Amino acid sequence: MIVRTLTVGPFQENCYLLADGDTREAVLVDPGDEGARLIAAVEHEGFTLRAIWITHAHVDHIGGIAEVKRRFDVPVCLHPLDRPLYDLVVEIGRKYGLQVEAPPPPDHELADGDVLTVGRLSFDVLHVPGHAPGHVAFVGHGAAFGGDCLFAGSVGRTDLPMSDPRALERSLQRLAALPPETVVYCGHGPATTVGDETRSNPFLTGVARLKIS
Repeated sequence: MIVRTLTVGPFQENCYLLADGDTREAVLVDPGDEGARLIAAVEHEGFTLRAIWITHAHVDHIGGIAEVKRRFDVPVCLHPLDRPLYDLVVEIGRKYGLQVEAPPPPDHELADGDVLTVGRLSFDVLHVPGHAPGHVAFVGHGAAFGGDCLFAGSVGRTDLPMSDPRALERSLQRLAALPPETVVYCGHGPATTVGDETRSNPFLTGVARLKIS
């Protein structure tokens, strides 16, 4: 498994170029901005892009889809509960002072328990709502591409439209149950491991609690 981290846009979102090193087939996880840069990274590596996988449809995670999809006509995979956020991305972008090109409609609906493949690699889809209703993580080969559910030392915001702190608490418990050596590739900031977070993350140790209104 090859993982390239491409931090893009004003929100410094981590897009991941994930590839099978044997077959050179790849996917982009959360192409949030700077589509031309992401395209160049795929081509520089000599990968064949097979899909775009979306953990959730906040503007900073999907803003580069339109440009990437024009270059590589590959399926966009999204959980249907995040479709309202996906469809409003242009309007939401304006609220942040961003010009975002509307992405084409998603091609494949993700569901908990799905298995996605790229080359000879396979990843389980875990529905981990809370930060967003259709938030998912892609888990396999000792890694979890967790979007904005869990960060190094913190967790995703729950003060955004359609977020749910109770749901995020349940989702965090689900991620915490993964093997401790699992590497968590976060939507922002550095990668971490499940073991490190269960030992020191205040939201997993019980020192801090999410505000539930």
